[in-house]
Amino acid sequence: MPNGFRSRHREAARLGRALALCLVLAGGVAVSGQAPPAQPPLPLASALRGATPAAETATFSYANRPIVLLRANVLGRSPAERAAGARRALDDLVDEGITGPVASEPFEGAALVSVGSRVVLGLTPLDVDTLTGESMESVSARVVARLQIALEEAAEGRRLRTLLRSAAMALLGFVVGMFLLWAIGRVHRAVAGKLVTAAEKTVTRSKIADLEVLHGMHIVELEHRMVTAAKLALDLVVVYWMVGFILRQFPYTRPWGESLRAFLLTTVTSLGLGMLEAVPGLFTVALIALITRFVCRVLGLWFRAVETGRVTARWIHPETAQPTRRLATTLLWLFAAVVAYPYLPGSHTEAFKGISVFLGLMVTLGSSGLVNQVMSGFTLTYSRALRLGDFVRIGDVEGTVTHLGVLSTKLRTLRNEDVTVPNAVVVSQTTTDFSRYNDSVGVFTPTFVTIGYDAPWRQVHAMLLEAAERTAGIRREPKSVVLQAGLEDFYVKYGLFVCLERQDQRPFTLAALHANIQDVFNEYGVQIMSPNYVFDPSAPKVVPKQDWFTAPAAPDPPGQ
Repeated sequence: MPNGFRSRHREAARLGRALALCLVLAGGVAVSGQAPPAQPPLPLASALRGATPAAETATFSYANRPIVLLRANVLGRSPAERAAGARRALDDLVDEGITGPVASEPFEGAALVSVGSRVVLGLTPLDVDTLTGESMESVSARVVARLQIALEEAAEGRRLRTLLRSAAMALLGFVVGMFLLWAIGRVHRAVAGKLVTAAEKTVTRSKIADLEVLHGMHIVELEHRMVTAAKLALDLVVVYWMVGFILRQFPYTRPWGESLRAFLLTTVTSLGLGMLEAVPGLFTVALIALITRFVCRVLGLWFRAVETGRVTARWIHPETAQPTRRLATTLLWLFAAVVAYPYLPGSHTEAFKGISVFLGLMVTLGSSGLVNQVMSGFTLTYSRALRLGDFVRIGDVEGTVTHLGVLSTKLRTLRNEDVTVPNAVVVSQTTTDFSRYNDSVGVFTPTFVTIGYDAPWRQVHAMLLEAAERTAGIRREPKSVVLQAGLEDFYVKYGLFVCLERQDQRPFTLAALHANIQDVFNEYGVQIMSPNYVFDPSAPKVVPKQDWFTAPAAPDPPGQ
C-alpha cells in the first residue's frame, strides 16, 4: 500500500475517533468503528475546550446500579442529558445481545468507554474529582467494572429461565426464614418456661422466700423480658437476612440486597472500630471516676466523724456536716464530669453537642424557681434553723421534721400526715422550733382559764399547779408557773405554763392537763368562768381575807 494512502487512512481514522468522542461526550450516541457519517467533523480539542462545569451533577445509572457521577456540560448537553443518552445506547446494545467486553481507551486526557466495538460513554477531566484523589485512570477502571456487572444483570433480567430460578431461590429463602422465626419462637417459649420453673425450684430449695415474695419482686418478669428481648433481636437478624437474600436473587433488586449486606457489615465494622478507638477514652473516664469516688469516700468518712462528734471542726457544725458532705460530693462529681467530658466517645460530634445545648437550655428555662429553692435550702441548712427530729410550726403546719432537702422540707404531723413545704415558703414564713431548748432550759407551753373575782387567786394558783402535778408528760424541772394574764371586767385570766417532756405529744399532754384542771376545780368547788359571763350577781365578788388561804392554798412563807 503506498505511503500516501496509509497516511490518509490514519488521518481519517483519527478524525473518526475525534467525532465519536465528541458525540459520546455530548450524548452517549453509539457509533461503530466504521467511517463517520458525511458531516463536518468537530475537532477533539474544540470539544474538550467546550466542556464546562455543570451547575447540577447527575449520576449515570444502569440496571439500577450507579456507574459514575457526571459533572461536566459537553457541547451544550447537561450531565442528565449525557446520562440519558448513554442509557439509550446501552439499551440498544442489550436488545442486540451485546453485553461486552467493556473497555476504556484514554484519548487526549479524556477516556472512551466502549461495549464491544461501540463507544457508549465519554469521560472528561471535569468529571474527575481530583480533590478526593480521583484520577482519570481510576475513574475509567471503576466505570468499566460497574458497567460490565450492570450489563450482565440487564441481560439476565430479560431471560425468563433466569427469572424463574431467581423466584424459586427467593421462595426458598422466604421459607427458610419463616422456619427460623418459628423455631426461635418455640425455643423462646421453652426457655421462658424453664427459667420460671428453675427460679421457683431454687427459691423453694433455698427457703429464702416463698413464691409470693418471688413473684412480688418481679424477678421472673425481668428474666422473661430479657429472654423476649433476645428473641426479638434474633428475629430482626433473621428478617434482615431474609430480605437481603430475596433482594439479591433478582437482577434489578440485587444492588439493594448488596447494599443491605454492605450496610450491615459496614455498621458492624464501624461499631467494632469505634469501640476499639473509644477504649483509651473510656479508660481515662473510668480512672477519673475511680479517683473521684475515692476522694468522695474519704470526705464522707471525715464528714460522718464530724456529724457524730468524733472530730471537731471550727468551720462546720455537726448538724450541717451531712448537707455539706452532699454539697461537696455533688461539686466533686460535677468537676469530674467536666474533666471527663472530652474523653467520652462522641463528645466532639454535632449530635452530642446538640444534646448538651438542649439540656443547658432546659436548665436555663427552669432555673428561675429552681435556684430560689436551692438558695433557700442553703439558708435553712447553714443558719441551722431546723434539725431532723425537731417539732416545729411552719405557718399553719405543726409537725416533726423528717427531711431537710435541697428543694423542700418534709414534716410529719400529729395525724401522721406527710406535708412537703418548699424551702422558699419556709424561709418566707415564721418558723417556731419547740424542740431546740426543750432538753436543756425547757420550753413552756401555756394554757389559760378564766375564774371569777370571788375565787381566791392563791387558791386558783395552787389548784392549777396541782393539776399540773397530776398530769403525766409534764416535766418537774423547770417547775410549772402560774401567771395572771389579765384582770378582765368580770373575771381573772390565769395562765398555766408547763414544760412538756415530749413536744410531739403536746396535744395529748394538754388534753390530759385540761381534764385534771376540771377535776381539781370540781373537787374544790371553784367554778371555771370560761369563756366569760355577762350578768354580775347582786352580791359583790370579793374574797374575805380569812379565805385567802383556803385549802389547798398555804400562806406565803415569812419574808415574801
